[in-house]
Amino acid sequence: MTNFTIGEVSASSGVKVPTIRYYEQSGLIPVPERSEGNRRLYEQADIRRLIFIKHARELGFEVDAIRALLQLQDNPDQPCTVADQLARERLIDVEKRIVRLTALRAELQKMLESCAHGRVDECRVIEVLSNHDECIHHQAL
Repeated sequence: MTNFTIGEVSASSGVKVPTIRYYEQSGLIPVPERSEGNRRLYEQADIRRLIFIKHARELGFEVDAIRALLQLQDNPDQPCTVADQLARERLIDVEKRIVRLTALRAELQKMLESCAHGRVDECRVIEVLSNHDECIHHQAL
């Protein structure tokens, strides 16, 4: 069994050292063994788990959802309905965010198109930012 230092695990997984410690404290990865010098010693399975967590975070899963997904991964004989539901919930969140971002984009485009590029007292950007009721995205929220 090969043991890796936290620095080696960080380099292999792409997860920063403080984040690895946080995941350890949060229970997302098991507490590693310690060397005689009290250094953390990780295994290849820990690296794979960190890569899983990193990918889940990149997809926007919250820590609690990742914890649930890891529990499922640790018990592969279970049905995947919980994993499907977590992914479905994440997709709904992403779609809602896309709607909000699309409205924000439209508002910014409208502000820029309305700007006469004159003086600040005539600036549509400043006017809209000063009066939230004039925002398109305000109605979308």
